[in-house]
Order: sequence, then C-alpha cells, then structure tokens
Amino acid sequence: MAGPKWEDLQKDCLVNILTIVGTESLLYDIPFVCKSWYRASLDPSCWKIINFQEFVHQPPLTDEYLKLIINRSRGNATSVMLPTSCPDEVLRYLADECPALKVLYLPSLMGNNRSFVLPEVISKWKNLELLKIGRPCIHNMEKILKEISLHCKNFCHLEIDNIPIIHSKEASAIVTFLPNIRYLHLRQGVIDQKSLKIILQGCKELVHLDVRDSLSFECDDQLLELASHITNFQHVDSEPSCFDYNWYMQRILLKEALLTFLF
Repeated sequence: MAGPKWEDLQKDCLVNILTIVGTESLLYDIPFVCKSWYRASLDPSCWKIINFQEFVHQPPLTDEYLKLIINRSRGNATSVMLPTSCPDEVLRYLADECPALKVLYLPSLMGNNRSFVLPEVISKWKNLELLKIGRPCIHNMEKILKEISLHCKNFCHLEIDNIPIIHSKEASAIVTFLPNIRYLHLRQGVIDQKSLKIILQGCKELVHLDVRDSLSFECDDQLLELASHITNFQHVDSEPSCFDYNWYMQRILLKEALLTFLF
C-alpha cells in the first residue's frame, strides 16, 4: 500500500517546514514541486526571514523584484539580509512594508548613500533588536545610533563590519546612545586603546564583545580587567566567536511559534 504523499500534507504543516528552507528555494524550487507546495510557498509565514544574500549565483535583482519578494511577507518579515546592491527606494519600501522587523543586515559593500538613508527610516522599526552595518555607515553612526535609542527599545545587538576606524567620538556615541547594549561586534577595523576603554567602561551590560582582527590596541591586564564583566570577550588572542546569526534568527522564529501556540 502506498504511503501518504507530500502534496497531501496539511498546509499548516507544510508551511512550518517551508519557513526554514531559505529564500532562494522558496522562489526557485518549492513552487515547482506541485500546486499545493506553490500555494503554501505564498503564505506570509514562509517569508519571515528574507535573505537576499543567498542569491550569489543569480544576476542582480531588479528593484521591482526586490519589492515583490519583500511584499511576500505581507508585513510579517522579522529578519532581512539585504543584497549588496540595494537602492534607497528599496530600503524605504522595506521600512514601510515590514514594520515588525527585528533583524537587519546591510552588507558592508553597499553604496555610500546608505549612511544617509538609514537614519530616516529606523523610526519605523520599533521592534528592531539587531543591526549590522558596514563601512559606509560609519560616517553617520552617531545619527544612526541616536535614532535607535529613540525608537528601538528592544535593541541589544550591533555589528559594524569591516570598519575603517573607531575613534573616541564613535566609541562615545555607542556609550551615549546604547549604554545597555549586550552584543557588540567591531571586527576587521582599527580601534585604539582609549576608544576601547570608553566602550568597556560605559557599556556595563555587555555579554559579548568581538574586536578580533582590529588593530591599534594591546590587550593588556588593565584592558582585561575592564572587560572582566563580559562573558564572551573576543579579542586578537581569543578563540573564534560562538555567536551564530542563523541561530539568532531561528530563536526569534521559535519564540513566535510558541507564542502563537500558547495564545
């Protein structure tokens, strides 16, 4: 006797499975299996995590196609990793259409105008918890952090990727606007001893600080003493970081699934 068929799987069960297959598969694989899988792939719950950086072997996505994918979530997207080429228009569209966003990754190679657009739209993401920005945004980091402090009360995780340099001005901005930050990544840049001390002395809630591959500071006994309250301090002599971005996003999905089940 033949067993049950995949196409006969209840839609709710199928949707739960499709939430973890990835954005590229949802677009180019799942819809072509059968009609029931195609219908399930259109469910907004499948699009809570949108990772445009999966499309490494695809031609550049047009602005309208990016908007179409964003719109699949029907406002339910909680995590978005933007592509390297993402114009201001798309970033503004994301802010308007996805107010529930909790995790946002902006690649470090994005154009220099990103640093000007981002402060304008952060106020629409009241639930933002994690932001990864790159080199272009460092010039307007103070504006970005100020907007986060005003509008994102659950914010706890900042990553600045491939930074050119962190001066005392930028370090003071982190302390001033994000004094309760818990996760901070400042990798592959230049940060001096004074600036790092400002962060260590001002951000007492840190549980994870990653400054590996950063130049211009020496991790001496005084610095280690200042960092003694940090559970996971990753510096030049440390073991690889244990933080996992995919785990973080899956934790968000699991939390939401439990809340849906309980209430």
